[in-house]
Amino acid sequence: MSAGPRPARRSSPSPSSASSSCATARSRAGPTTSTRPACSNTSPRSRTSRATSPASPLRPPDRPTHRVLGGGSVSDLLIDGRLRRATGGRSYPNVNPATEEPIGEAADAAAEDLDAAVGAARRAFDATDWSTNADFRARCLRQLREALHKEKETLRTVTVQEAGVPVALTRSIWLDTVLDAPAYWADLAVNYPYERDLGVGDTFAGVPARRKILREPVGVVAAITPWNYPLPLNLFKLVGALAAGCTVVLKPAPDTPWSGTELGRLVAEHTDIPAGVVNVISGRDPGLGAGLVADPRVDMVTFTGSTATGRTIMASAAEQLKRVCLELGGKSANIVLDDADFPAVVGAAVSVCAHAGQGCALPTRMLLPRSRYDEGVSIATASFESVSAGDPTDPAVIVGPLINAAQRERVLGYIEKGKSEARLVVGGTPSPRPKGYYVEPTLFADVDPKAVIAQEEIFGPVLSLIPYEDDDDAVRIANDSVYGLSGSVHSADLDRATAVAHRIRAGTISVNDGVWFAPDAPFGGYKQSGLGREFGDEGFGEFLETKTLGLPA
Repeated sequence: MSAGPRPARRSSPSPSSASSSCATARSRAGPTTSTRPACSNTSPRSRTSRATSPASPLRPPDRPTHRVLGGGSVSDLLIDGRLRRATGGRSYPNVNPATEEPIGEAADAAAEDLDAAVGAARRAFDATDWSTNADFRARCLRQLREALHKEKETLRTVTVQEAGVPVALTRSIWLDTVLDAPAYWADLAVNYPYERDLGVGDTFAGVPARRKILREPVGVVAAITPWNYPLPLNLFKLVGALAAGCTVVLKPAPDTPWSGTELGRLVAEHTDIPAGVVNVISGRDPGLGAGLVADPRVDMVTFTGSTATGRTIMASAAEQLKRVCLELGGKSANIVLDDADFPAVVGAAVSVCAHAGQGCALPTRMLLPRSRYDEGVSIATASFESVSAGDPTDPAVIVGPLINAAQRERVLGYIEKGKSEARLVVGGTPSPRPKGYYVEPTLFADVDPKAVIAQEEIFGPVLSLIPYEDDDDAVRIANDSVYGLSGSVHSADLDRATAVAHRIRAGTISVNDGVWFAPDAPFGGYKQSGLGREFGDEGFGEFLETKTLGLPA
């Protein structure tokens, strides 16, 4: 989506440099016997059809696209290298949750668009050497990084307008600090050990043989993302799969379509990623996601969202024994040990309401020692009373709107349930603002660990304070959950805090505010918080198959 005529794209690599790049990549990333077309050694002027040059740099679109910052904007799908409207020109309003007003229109893909996107991804994987040319993949990812930085302010506006993320939060993990992510995966693409030689050894057959272990891309990846952390999650899933050599069909959440389609535009306008390697479809029809998961041409599904939807995806994928990577819900516990710095730790309690509490890894249960419980409640109360929901364009605001009216009603329903289960201390009401899907930061005290508000994921600006007796009791309460995504431990004694962290059954634990969120550190959950991992070597491996070769000794 660009304003006016499409800007000129970077020049294509020269045939000689492209051929050299491909040769280097094959020695590192796969067999040399491929007869598939090379990925980047065809001049753009020679491209006459997708079939004749399936892996050339992207073709120009058929028409100018449109920047997303005006009320008349309509986003595009990216299918087989072309930015285009949905079938029949279908679109739907993209609503700003802070104003309840449309900020523009999003392409509303039909089944025909989905079929075309999956077909393009399948052809791009099967008919090109994208999967074996690691050097070329790395170069394309670095181009994407440059484009992200160039268009950072456009992406910031999109994030604030369509997701309601407070602009202050976009200076951190909601935008600014994730823009270099493609560079990490670019380096991993060229440095990952795709081949391991076990040497000559004895076998179960009783004869010596040489064995090699190969890691190869899984194929076509369906990436389905939620609305709460839209730009980063679209980006992470996309670049991880691309770095591994997969092709992708990206489906962003219907409530935050531009966070996905803008990535498609950047791929089309600023990178040499071949046609069909990246496809982006937006749409309201739930059948799009279901169809994408069920399509036999898709080899893997990576999904972030609710546990309920994750179960549905897993059941559908099981029909074809299709690989899934699921990052699902959470009900994380923040254990504040009795020797912790209460003013610092409990005083930051309201931070759990950042972005209206719409985060799967947020520690929405704060466990306080009985011996200092009243002190903790007092400090947490002051923390919550210091913040209110507000306009996400205000740099002083950290609590913006919920994503839509249905989510607001869901959160208010949990708050009403909480009033019958625990003591409401702060909040518990919709915002007095005349427009927007706001709920005020809400604090409950004296919460029973078995209460609904302590067990179910609310996904709103709500914190439960739960007393515990000793360290063992705190661990028991923290683990008394169907979820196991994340958690926190705070203590003046680092060894004590670390020992407690080892006992918590969750995929990521912050000890004394130590940050685990980084591209080289795997992220994922235990129990009903999901399957598989994202980030790091473990996350990269989710996109790879393992092949064993037996060779004569």
